Amino acid sequence: MNHLLLVKELVQAYQAFEMHSGAHIKEMGLTTTQFDIVATLGNQPPMTCKELGEKTLVSKGTMTGVLERLEAKGLIEKFMNTDDGRSYKIGLSKSGDRLFKKVFPEHVEYLGKSIGKLSKKEIEHAVTVLREVKTIFK
Repeated sequence: MNHLLLVKELVQAYQAFEMHSGAHIKEMGLTTTQFDIVATLGNQPPMTCKELGEKTLVSKGTMTGVLERLEAKGLIEKFMNTDDGRSYKIGLSKSGDRLFKKVFPEHVEYLGKSIGKLSKKEIEHAVTVLREVKTIFK
């Protein structure tokens, strides 16, 4: 039953992180899913919805609505996919790129202030253990 203690701590750690991170993202005027998409598209060439879904782990059903809202805000643009005329690629618009350049470093710094309370050795150990846990479920 020791594994239930690990499951509980993993879930609670994830929930605490999401609450902390999500509050800051909300202050910047985005949802966590919108931030994930903007951050993924930042400094990248346009990509297909499928590629974006694989990089963000956003479900297809959720992706459509989020992309529509980001497009309505003028943060993303759709481009013809020259590799496959049946689909399109998505990239940040100029205003989306400006937003990315503002919110991404700001959020990285915000998270760094909290995670920075751990020593370098503690961070390395946590990463090692979490990678080991992740491989169990692959």
